[in-house]
Amino acid sequence: MKVILATLNAKYIHTSLAIRLLKAYSEREFGDIHLAEYTIKDPVMNIVSDLYQKQPDVIGFSCYIWNIEETVKLIGILKKVMPEVTIVLGGPEVSYEPLYWMEREAGIDFVVNGDGEETFHHLLQELWDDRKFHFVYGAAYRKGEELIVNPPRPKTDLNTLPTPHRFADDLPDLSKRIVYFETSRGCPFNCQFCLSSIEVGVRYYDIERVKSDLLYLIENGAKVIKFLDRTFNINRSYAMEMFQFLIDNHQGCVFQFEITADIMRPEVLDFLSQNAPPGIFRFEIGVQSTNDETNELVKRRQNFTKLSRTVMKIKESGNIDQHLDLIAGLPLEDYSTFRKTFNDVFAMEPEELQLGFLKMLRGTGLRAQAAKYDYTYMEHAPYEILSSHVMPFSDIIRLKRLEDVLEKYWNSHRLDHTVKYLIRHVFGSPFDFFQEFGDYWEERGWQKIGHQLEDLFTRLQSFLADRSTNSMDVITGLMKLDYFLGHKYKPRKIWWDFTLEKSEWAAYMKEIASDPARVSHSLAEAGLSERELQKHTVLEVLPFQLSKVLESISGLRADTAIGTDINLSGVDNVPDSDANSAFTAAMGDSAPTAVAEMPSAGDGRTLLIVLYQQDESQRAHYYTLPL
Repeated sequence: MKVILATLNAKYIHTSLAIRLLKAYSEREFGDIHLAEYTIKDPVMNIVSDLYQKQPDVIGFSCYIWNIEETVKLIGILKKVMPEVTIVLGGPEVSYEPLYWMEREAGIDFVVNGDGEETFHHLLQELWDDRKFHFVYGAAYRKGEELIVNPPRPKTDLNTLPTPHRFADDLPDLSKRIVYFETSRGCPFNCQFCLSSIEVGVRYYDIERVKSDLLYLIENGAKVIKFLDRTFNINRSYAMEMFQFLIDNHQGCVFQFEITADIMRPEVLDFLSQNAPPGIFRFEIGVQSTNDETNELVKRRQNFTKLSRTVMKIKESGNIDQHLDLIAGLPLEDYSTFRKTFNDVFAMEPEELQLGFLKMLRGTGLRAQAAKYDYTYMEHAPYEILSSHVMPFSDIIRLKRLEDVLEKYWNSHRLDHTVKYLIRHVFGSPFDFFQEFGDYWEERGWQKIGHQLEDLFTRLQSFLADRSTNSMDVITGLMKLDYFLGHKYKPRKIWWDFTLEKSEWAAYMKEIASDPARVSHSLAEAGLSERELQKHTVLEVLPFQLSKVLESISGLRADTAIGTDINLSGVDNVPDSDANSAFTAAMGDSAPTAVAEMPSAGDGRTLLIVLYQQDESQRAHYYTLPL
């Protein structure tokens, strides 16, 4: 019996853990088991052709909200060209309403509910032998015209499962793909919008086995490992031991975790601040809402004060990037209260802030209560809401515009200095900037056309000019700095007219080459000739003192500061261009700024010097000279 375990991933860089677990569990008895991974963007006929040529007896599909619709379409075609093939579905999207899917698509022969390893293995045994499917607990099946759902199977002891991480076929692509990994299953919380709330309790793999698998992956070239644990830090001693192990053995691999920030203990934070190598850990933190009434309704226990302290402590260390999540459309969360939620969370300026929209997932408590809150939502996956009792569709589409520019202008990190300046000195709040710009973006029809890097700058400039924004000289100067820093190599084109004449440019280059120590000690140590400098350097004159502007955007917005007094004396005299870096190093990224006024463009000028390709990081370095 030939078995194909297939899934449609979101991207080629993702690997499916679910089908590897099934293969690992069943391949000893059923050796002819193969993995087939595609993406939701692959043409359906290409997938059908590939599966047809493999000539399987059984095809198992792993199903999620992001791939279920494409999977159902695929099954309909497969059954027409391979009517004898047995189709089995599993995964969270089909586990909670198996009858719905079997009624919707006649080509689905079986659905495996919950933990799939033992159930799928038992199903293969019955397909091979007696076909007594009523004994396969945890499965739904067809008996003639009748659809039958068997009783659930007891939860699996995770330590009886063989490892899914040691297939020889995975090794060639290990460094090119994100490896999904679990150390536990289940979640201790009961959030009514989340499927994890359905399973009570948390089960763990033996920690020594986990370490062994991780070490195998790292030593065989894995570059990114994403942990699927719903709350990685729920067991403090387990998490601490894992953090220490990964710090000791990372070999440059990056690890992503979902953590619950308000339960993070101070000693854990201190340990990570002092020991986590920069860039090795990445934390994903679900905030969702800061509205207490909303959180109470969806049974989400959260202390936002403690969460904020955790986020800011991690941010101060500078070692760990943080991805924070919000959900628009939760009960009692209208446009106004969501504006507050957004600003509450953006005040911490995480490296990435994801704005998602409530999805009424099958099996969740909130879907069962949809009528109570007048929810309308998409009939098919991803079941995103269209309106609620307090948020009409008109507000949803406005927030969609905000989400679009948030991705382009904050999460992409293309214009960090510029956006920080705008939300500190120009707009009333971060929400107001992203919303107003998002509305402008749609009015111009830009959502219908693509964009290049330069367009992000010219469109922002158009938006700010059309609203008669003050201090455009300062804003444009910061945009130039961001544009230069967004390139690994000296850019071949720019979106503005250079202000330097050729003779001025040559004179400045000669002066820098003759006395590089005046610019920076590190530049002097590089020992570059004038010719080398010309090859790797761009110059621009900014009509203001860059150091003062950078001071004004260090730390957090003045109106979100905790009230700490800061002494900025001496920052102007930092010999390197890095007045900003010196300030940040002294105060920490989270230090609130004492500068509330908009810096003036009339105080002096700055020569901006940007140097490319001078170290292994391949990142541009910039220096400044006052003029």
